[in-house]
Amino acid sequence: MPDHPDRAIAPPAEVLLERVFSFADEAATLAFGERFARAIESVAVAHDGNANAQAFHGLQVQLVGDLGAGKTTLVRATLRGLGHTGRVRSPTYTLVEPYVLERPTGELALYHFDLYRFTDPAEWADAGFREYFDSGAVCLVEWPQRAGALLGVPDLVFSLDLAGEGDGRTLVAQAYSETGKACLERC
Repeated sequence: MPDHPDRAIAPPAEVLLERVFSFADEAATLAFGERFARAIESVAVAHDGNANAQAFHGLQVQLVGDLGAGKTTLVRATLRGLGHTGRVRSPTYTLVEPYVLERPTGELALYHFDLYRFTDPAEWADAGFREYFDSGAVCLVEWPQRAGALLGVPDLVFSLDLAGEGDGRTLVAQAYSETGKACLERC
């Protein structure tokens, strides 16, 4: 049963690209996280290294799904794919976990949010998180519906659902920006 169905995320804008992925098991989820990490790196480098392209201004990815759907697993795999070798903690109680990743063109900041404990969208505004989203970082947000419309239009929405019995998952990925679309095309 979905958590707070009355707070489901409404389509924030026109979908530029939608892809559906089926993961038979956790290994498939981890493999997608690594592909997604390479896509982020590819898009960031393309923006940073091309004089004709706009600079990389970050990426907001909203991860939607019930408890146990694999949101944190996907974030961990993405961080590993981006080269993070340390511990990856769930931000359930801290609300945000920051990471700074070294890359050839400089550092890439990534923030992993978990808004599950929020009971009102105003809590997001009161927490002062807007600065993270305006810093050119990659922001991966679990339970974005808890912030209501305050997050604005994401670059990507990843909706994860359990697929039958066992470890199977389905990921519906939707891109709402050109940067999100470029990432999704590379996955």
